[in-house]
Amino acid sequence: MEFLQLAIGGVAMGCIYALIALGFVLIYKATEVVNFAQGDVMMLGAFVAFTFASLWQFPFAAAVALALIVLVAVGALFDRFLLRPIIGQPTFSAVMVTIGIGFVARGIATMVPGWGTDTHALKAPWSDGTIKLGSLVISTDDLAIIVLTAALCLVLWLFFSRTRIGIAMQASSQNQLAAYYMGIPVRRINTLIWGLSAGIAAFAAVLLAPVTFVHSNMGFVGLKAFPAAVVGGFGSIPGAIVGGLIIGLVEAFAGFYLPEGFKNVAAYIVVLIVLVVRPSGIFAEMRRKKV
Repeated sequence: MEFLQLAIGGVAMGCIYALIALGFVLIYKATEVVNFAQGDVMMLGAFVAFTFASLWQFPFAAAVALALIVLVAVGALFDRFLLRPIIGQPTFSAVMVTIGIGFVARGIATMVPGWGTDTHALKAPWSDGTIKLGSLVISTDDLAIIVLTAALCLVLWLFFSRTRIGIAMQASSQNQLAAYYMGIPVRRINTLIWGLSAGIAAFAAVLLAPVTFVHSNMGFVGLKAFPAAVVGGFGSIPGAIVGGLIIGLVEAFAGFYLPEGFKNVAAYIVVLIVLVVRPSGIFAEMRRKKV
């Protein structure tokens, strides 16, 4: 039962890693840019949701919806005004821009009235409850994270497979030049992908904030999500989900069964092992891109 208890907690945390890793992968597949600010975008999403729900006393569902809309707009603006001007420049330039965005986001968060450097609570309707199944006690926070992440993955699968915009995003990620010749507005699609990734990060923030609280450094969780994306295969969407779950489970078991301190490095040990055994990741896409 102890093993099952740890597994549920690990899967819940792994879902958060998976959602952030999904943002990494979506942007990389579309633009071949690694967005190192993804964790800090999640942090902004948490603060925006906290503002609507706690400071302005909006109903929780409305606060979440507004936070998603705001972060989608923020992600789109990042692409339009910060990333698009450096198209054609060395990849290193884009990497430095995303790192800079992260530092700026943390700095802005500490200066906004009502946010600052304090730790804030964001209570969800499901917070602080438990479900008992015999000797197994499941936190309602963990259960909500798992169920809502699964629901979001289903929605995203339907979006990418059944909608014109989703199919256009897939085509653009496969081959931007061919997509452009087929009449797909590639730049606009890339902007939408940046917005979608920011929205997913905000969704992860709403799930994580009731557990870890809201503070300006919560974006550092992205440092664990990046290994999840690498483990799954950086260009694979299913790989991001599986990689996140693997990292979450390894952390949970390492924190309980191994000496103190192993939990903090477990994700990177897993990355090293995977890179040695399968350098391109577990779900690496080995086939050529279709044109």
